[in-house]
Amino acid sequence: MSTATSLPQLYSFGHALDMADDKIGVLRDSCDVADDVAELQRRFAKDGYLYLKGYLDRDEVLGARASLTERLAAADVLDDAHPHLDGICKPGSGYVFKPELTNNNPAVQKLLYTGRLPEFYRRFFGEEISHYDFTWLRAIGPGKGTNPHCDLPYMGRGTHRHMTCWLPYGDISFELGGLMVLEGSHRRMDLLEHYVYRDVDAFCENKPKEADAAKAGKWAFTGTLSHNPLVVRNKFGGRWLTTEFRAGDFVTFGMFLVHASLDNRTENRLRISSDSRYQRASEPIDERWVGLNPPGHTTAGKRGRIC
Repeated sequence: MSTATSLPQLYSFGHALDMADDKIGVLRDSCDVADDVAELQRRFAKDGYLYLKGYLDRDEVLGARASLTERLAAADVLDDAHPHLDGICKPGSGYVFKPELTNNNPAVQKLLYTGRLPEFYRRFFGEEISHYDFTWLRAIGPGKGTNPHCDLPYMGRGTHRHMTCWLPYGDISFELGGLMVLEGSHRRMDLLEHYVYRDVDAFCENKPKEADAAKAGKWAFTGTLSHNPLVVRNKFGGRWLTTEFRAGDFVTFGMFLVHASLDNRTENRLRISSDSRYQRASEPIDERWVGLNPPGHTTAGKRGRIC
């Protein structure tokens, strides 16, 4: 496991991160307390996230990866000169957002929504759970990662106590660039209040430009907190926390935690990961993300109001 002082220079959204010890660090592994629900809840309240290293069966995760890389190859994303499992992309593949690759995909559906992973959330919540039917599948080619944001603006019409599971389908080095979270940011409601409760799919019916944009399926508010991770860290305090991930790891966090990702600085490799969401079954769920064909951020998911 790397320590803060041994980390290489890291980059996010095109910016070289400040590598000072008070500005960057490594995620805390909570696998040592995976069976201690009270301690998991204490750490989650304090840290805003839980990192479970090696909690899932590595072979099952790699089997799910194989199902995804075969579908990516069929979508003409991969370089056929290499084994599909290696995830070597064609030049210019860039950001590939293909949630449809998880539909009718038994290996991914089994991994995410049966067995060990949902059982973790049942124990953590202390009751039966629901999950979104929509799965965010990303295959990120060389280039910029995801900019800093919270998840609530994208999925806040139900409970606000649901949790994201970020899961890598393969080993992710610092060069390939995985998830990073901003330490303690979930407690900075003084900075988040006017941002985090906004709905990316809400628009002002009485403002013609917003109404026209909504009809075209566009956003008046994109949900992005900033395009500069350094500015965000300097404003919020805390450290950006990340690590090198392996197949079998996952990170879970709440709706108020600021997070982003490192850039993919490889020559031609895809970083494949998914976001799935879990919540207490007793609490309301965001209608945009459930059902056979969830509307998501399409025009069907837009909601007008008088501003």
